[in-house]
Amino acid sequence: MKIVLTITFLALVSLGHSQNMVNPIIKNYGGVYDLPDADEKIDPTLDYKIVVEVVRASEKPEDVNWALNNVARLLNLHAMAGVPKDKLHVILAVHGAAAFTVRNNEEYKKEYGVDNPNLGIYKELQDAGVKIVVCGQSLIARKIDKDKMVPGIKVASSMLTTMTTYQLKGYAMLIF
Repeated sequence: MKIVLTITFLALVSLGHSQNMVNPIIKNYGGVYDLPDADEKIDPTLDYKIVVEVVRASEKPEDVNWALNNVARLLNLHAMAGVPKDKLHVILAVHGAAAFTVRNNEEYKKEYGVDNPNLGIYKELQDAGVKIVVCGQSLIARKIDKDKMVPGIKVASSMLTTMTTYQLKGYAMLIF
């Protein structure tokens, strides 16, 4: 009897964990699970204004930056909940060690010996309407050439002023 209960329990647990991830906006990154029975849910009628401070370095130069993947998850979670694209306003303020991810492929490969794995996620985030800026102070401090960055990423005076400006405009702040 004990074995039957154990097998039944394990089967139920594996069924609960076999749910597939979905990627409604960012197709190749940031997969999420749909939780229709969640107690706390996203309100699809709200206008989501979010500024994200992206500071984490990549753990390995050949891996997509965790923080960028988490931003993809943020977008996918809101889209899965029915938030229309025009009600999702996301700004990324990249700085610190994460600034190295904005190098174009040639510069990244020179530094790390591998292709920049973040090129695809940056493109998908931009295609989804995410505004991406990198801290100009971080670029100078890390000797990153602003003319050798991923296309479409803009230079901000600083992450500090970007974050305070968007917070005063009513944006919620996240730090990854």
